[in-house]
Amino acid sequence: MSEHYNVTEQDQSKRIDKLLSDVIADASRSQIQGWLKDDVVLVGGKAVKSNYKVQAGETITWRVPEPEPMDILPEDIDLDIVYEDQDVIVVNKPSGMVIHPAAGHYSGTLVNALLYHVKDLSGINGVERPGIVHRIDKDTSGLLMVAKNDLAHKSLAEQLSKKTVERKYEAIVHGEIPHEYGTIDAPIGRDPKDRQRMAVVEDGREAVTHFRVLRHFDAFTLVECTLETGRTHQIRVHMRYIDHPLAGDPKYGPRKTLDLEGQALHAKSLGFEHPRTGEWKKFEVEAPQEFTDTLRYLETREG
Repeated sequence: MSEHYNVTEQDQSKRIDKLLSDVIADASRSQIQGWLKDDVVLVGGKAVKSNYKVQAGETITWRVPEPEPMDILPEDIDLDIVYEDQDVIVVNKPSGMVIHPAAGHYSGTLVNALLYHVKDLSGINGVERPGIVHRIDKDTSGLLMVAKNDLAHKSLAEQLSKKTVERKYEAIVHGEIPHEYGTIDAPIGRDPKDRQRMAVVEDGREAVTHFRVLRHFDAFTLVECTLETGRTHQIRVHMRYIDHPLAGDPKYGPRKTLDLEGQALHAKSLGFEHPRTGEWKKFEVEAPQEFTDTLRYLETREG
């Protein structure tokens, strides 16, 4: 499936490999340089080199090469399936589970479990990510929608693109936020100092997070975050940006934090239009035990 990006005034004169490494969150700059070398990436239908400087108004197209087929085996792993019909599955993913196989994680993933429990999944994202429309991080728990056929996949992906999917998260963050509501509108791209991380950068992609305070604790705050966009690590990066990083976050948080197995982030609510019936579907799940135990610890510490 071919994809494209229209170069904006803000992108003017950027190197094409640098621009695409920010636009395509799953691809590294070296990967993109390989695609450019193999003429997978075209500008106005023509091949260009990695150091090509883009011009506003140009259209960049690319077709991600098919991955080397991996022998992804179905695995009998317990899944908390919140909803399922002929088109969609909604899963409550546990913290610690990787979404799809990749280097270092060839088994025990959500995809391995889905292949065991479900006969058919959409093939749009290839053999490594069947049915996967969007993702949540390994150590983030909560709701995820999965497409069982291409009709559902296209509909759900379009809803994500149009920002009509409702996604709400609960997070425990460092510090006491002085106001009850806020909106973080700050573009996100790869951190120029560390390509393994994302950061708020001037030439990043649009990213908007709304939050409201649910409860104050001594040196911590429980917040509800609503995603308007869905950039990689968006909530984690945005909360760090306003100096309230997530508790337990090994990548974006402080070393001195709560004793957690990863960031205190839970995808608690998910709403979307059913791809076949058009009916609005909304689901909510309680945070996992570790999250609620942490809240209880913060309560008792105050007492």
